[in-house]
Amino acid sequence: MTNEICIGQVYSSELNSIVVRATNLKIIETAKNNLSLGNLLKISDGNLNYTIAIIQNFKIVDDKDNESSECKIDIFCQPIGTISNDRFQRGLKTLPLPTESAYIVDETLLKEIFENNEEYNFVAGNLAQNKNIKAMLNGNKLFSKHISVVGSTGAGKSCVVSKLLQEAVGIENCQNKNKESQKNSHIIIFDIHSEYKNAFTLVEQEKFNINMLDVNSLKLPYWLMNSEELEDIFIESNEANSHNQISQFKQAVILNKKKYNSEHYKDINYDSPLYFDIKEVYHYICNLNREVIGKTANDNNLPKLSNGNLINFREDYYFDEILDFAETSTAKDTKASIGPFNGEFNRFCSRLETKLSDDRLSFLLKAQKEDSSSYKSKDFEEILKQFLGYINKSNITIIDLSGIPFEVLSITISLISRLIFDFAFNYSKIKHQVGYLNDIPIMLVCEEAHNYIPKSNEALYKASKKSIERIAKEGRKYGLSLMVVSQRPSEVSETIMAQCNNFIALRLTNSNDQSYVKNLLPDSIGSICESLPSLEPGEALIVGDSTLIPSIVQFELPNPLPKSETVEFLSEWQNNWKDVCFVDIIKRWRKETI
Repeated sequence: MTNEICIGQVYSSELNSIVVRATNLKIIETAKNNLSLGNLLKISDGNLNYTIAIIQNFKIVDDKDNESSECKIDIFCQPIGTISNDRFQRGLKTLPLPTESAYIVDETLLKEIFENNEEYNFVAGNLAQNKNIKAMLNGNKLFSKHISVVGSTGAGKSCVVSKLLQEAVGIENCQNKNKESQKNSHIIIFDIHSEYKNAFTLVEQEKFNINMLDVNSLKLPYWLMNSEELEDIFIESNEANSHNQISQFKQAVILNKKKYNSEHYKDINYDSPLYFDIKEVYHYICNLNREVIGKTANDNNLPKLSNGNLINFREDYYFDEILDFAETSTAKDTKASIGPFNGEFNRFCSRLETKLSDDRLSFLLKAQKEDSSSYKSKDFEEILKQFLGYINKSNITIIDLSGIPFEVLSITISLISRLIFDFAFNYSKIKHQVGYLNDIPIMLVCEEAHNYIPKSNEALYKASKKSIERIAKEGRKYGLSLMVVSQRPSEVSETIMAQCNNFIALRLTNSNDQSYVKNLLPDSIGSICESLPSLEPGEALIVGDSTLIPSIVQFELPNPLPKSETVEFLSEWQNNWKDVCFVDIIKRWRKETI
């Protein structure tokens, strides 16, 4: 211990707080670079073991009773682990007694704590307190348990996320470390601002495939929607007759699914991921809205057409076209009255027609294959493969949501998330039957999460919140984890944030967000959270199951970088005037061919 710097003795010792009193100010002055907030102390416990404590606060001792006493400084620490048999372990066995000595943790011990542990095999970056020490995480506990990455605009969230994911899939300095043997990672990114494609695009020789899906390439036919998603997009819940709309729409969908699938599938229901023709369902609803019932003795209270034909089974006629019904009449020989839903679905039919004719929704309502044919039930496997990277054997799938109309963004996210969850669930059940776990675990990255899984209970976000909250609560059991990324953590669903076991907190300037994150983190890290507003870009506080010690880590910049740079306003303003081709901008705006 001769080379170690003793900076004081234990003055008081409690389960969550140790106070070390320093009396030699020369030693404090010499060692002050190692005594900043978040640094570590090694405190003897009298049994050849040591308690490792993290520095939280400093306070000068004001001894009013003794004017001649030397100045003393109290260092407030939080005990976090023990050095026993030269190995660091989380948690405490004993507490140091008062008068035990406290020492600066030197670089050798830092390396022992952070680097020399086989379970902690994933490089996050370097310790902010000592750039020579790698901050190692337990990769399994990091990715198998939900992660929250938070930070204000400009703090470096996109770069941190890109660096973590590049490390996970084997990208380093624009090179693919797994070029000779592709690995089994499956990461899906909801990219709301088209930032991440650049971070995973390597030259062809590196043999790294990226699976890019956007509004033009996404294969997402409407018939994969479940009941709630279908009703969200087609039915206004605040209309007085919405219950009738739901019941008849459900009936029409089930009948149409049976029409196209009963030969090959059994137990067909509203939520079965089977093809149905939405245009035919529209016809069915319109015919219900126009229906006239024959009331003569020979009509048997059946729907009656203008040519006098009677409809015995609606599903045999109502799907094909919009029919002409008989006129209503009170005369004995032609007596006929309106059907039970005649005129009730005027707004419903108009809404269906508007949605079906909206070209912005073509990726959902008019999804077609390259040969211009519609996706049918037999194409379900191809649709699933696109999300998991199995079409081009890609470790990274980026779903570019920037072109998705805002009014269907929630439904789109809900549908994709639910399909991924259902795949993981069913695959896991198959593996469980033969005594194994899911061997193709998937991580879903929710970039700008506050935009579609907010804390608010607005109907607009109901679908996406429900799907992702289900993943947060149940996904880990089936090999599906979340990375939730947000600049406004206080506005993200509390259910989802509460399920996160690992937190990577970059600079946060908003007081509400700071308070919210502090409440999510363990009480044991105490005042380290106070550093959140003053962190440098790329610096982050890492807390959770994946790290031995709550640490402030400096992340390296990813290479390649995501497209998230801030525009240099003043520099651009000081350049000479630039002309703009407005024609190209307007063509892209209108989705014309440039």
